[in-house]
Amino acid sequence: MPELVAIDVEQGPRLVALLEDVWGRGDTACVVDQRLGAPARAAQLAALAPTRHLVDDGESVVERRIGTGTGTEPGDALVVCTSGSASRPRAVVLTHAAIAASAVATSSRLEVDPRSDGWLCCLPCAHIGGLAVITRALHTGTPLQIHSGFDADRVAGSTGNGVTLTSLVATALGRLRAPEAFRRILLGGAAPPSEVPPNVVTTWGMTETGSGVVYDGVPLDGVDVAVLDGELCVRGPMLARAYRDGTPLGGVGPDGSGGWLATGDGGSFESGIVRVFGRLAEVITTGGEKVWPLDVEAVLARHPRVAEVAVWKRPDVEWGERVVAWVVPCGEAPSLEELREHVVARLAPWAAPKELVVVSELPRAPSGKVARRLLDGSADPA
Repeated sequence: MPELVAIDVEQGPRLVALLEDVWGRGDTACVVDQRLGAPARAAQLAALAPTRHLVDDGESVVERRIGTGTGTEPGDALVVCTSGSASRPRAVVLTHAAIAASAVATSSRLEVDPRSDGWLCCLPCAHIGGLAVITRALHTGTPLQIHSGFDADRVAGSTGNGVTLTSLVATALGRLRAPEAFRRILLGGAAPPSEVPPNVVTTWGMTETGSGVVYDGVPLDGVDVAVLDGELCVRGPMLARAYRDGTPLGGVGPDGSGGWLATGDGGSFESGIVRVFGRLAEVITTGGEKVWPLDVEAVLARHPRVAEVAVWKRPDVEWGERVVAWVVPCGEAPSLEELREHVVARLAPWAAPKELVVVSELPRAPSGKVARRLLDGSADPA
């Protein structure tokens, strides 16, 4: 039975070499997020439950034997933790067949040519957004560069060294000068800004789908999308086999057949175009009306004095729940009334925030997503 090997080294070429070595031995790999504090790192290791632990002691890689974990099944390639932005992270099992299907579908849509293209990985490899860059490059034989993290100057300089493709989150894209130097930039992890450069491809997917499965609103080849009771469901060869705890992913879909993943995202699929409304668990019900935080965020982000914004909810005696906007201001902070007028003119009165909280930064999960459930922190309501 294959073993699950935790790779706990600095992100870089050595990590890629260890990943290939683990696969070469017929084992399954998982990548530990070295940015985490001790408690969070322990929680991630508990969710991964590896049998072996590879640690960099500064000079060489030391193997530690862990006796509590169980092996994985033949054909399993990766175990990857979800972002944990809305709940505790879960570990997802992806097979070699799944990551190959994802690499082929992605490369086909982007028209990747290994002779002229090169991938840059600068997102955390402990999450699927960064790890999928590596697996795409390895599977297709496309040249790969890997950075220890996102540094805007270093990323910009990589385009002069054969890099044409990369994957970013919205925050990183906003800090990147001359993004047009890349042939294609995959943008995922959260809702995209209202306007993106023409070479940016917005993606939707999750760890359970082996990275993005919808590009610019269009499903990748081989991906089926359907809507059941307002929830987006997907099916395709790149879906994960199961969760690490043995819980299966696939279920019966709208057509009565199996193999469908209920994503937990609300959305629509009409005329071949997928529209994502947001996490069903995050919808705000205020005065009987449904408000999607992503819609309100997209509007507020266009206000001239809003640098960053996150929308979430608080209990309300009168309305049940009230819409609250956490804003990182650009210069002088806007007033609540300004933001309400801005939203009412573009969405609806019930979507306008009833409370404004001014903050210096937004809390984020290790993947870079805003952690909505951590928004009630150290700030004063305005």
